[in-house]
Amino acid sequence: LGDPQPGNRNDTIVYRTSGIQQKLDGRPVMADGAYRGNPEVIIPYRKPVDGSELPEWKADLNKQHRTVRAQVEHVLARMKCFKILRDYRRAAHTLTDTASGIAHLHNIILAG
Repeated sequence: LGDPQPGNRNDTIVYRTSGIQQKLDGRPVMADGAYRGNPEVIIPYRKPVDGSELPEWKADLNKQHRTVRAQVEHVLARMKCFKILRDYRRAAHTLTDTASGIAHLHNIILAG
């Protein structure tokens, strides 16, 4: 998790300036199409400019991409069940530590 960024920022800019890029250096990172311009981030293939359909192999990779990202989004939704994260009213710079702690608790719960 990176530090929160002030104002209305583009996802690509936040990725580059928040410290996330450095923390994840050398690891595979999947994201949505908003992260174009970051060559190390795996994003779905876009339709060609001429309006033609994607080749089948690209469509298949996009389907796998959606499947993995859906699982991640479901985990994030389950993490929001923790009241401390859902109703977060603390200093913004402490959010990273709090979210990391919640992720750890979530993993403990899953492990049983």
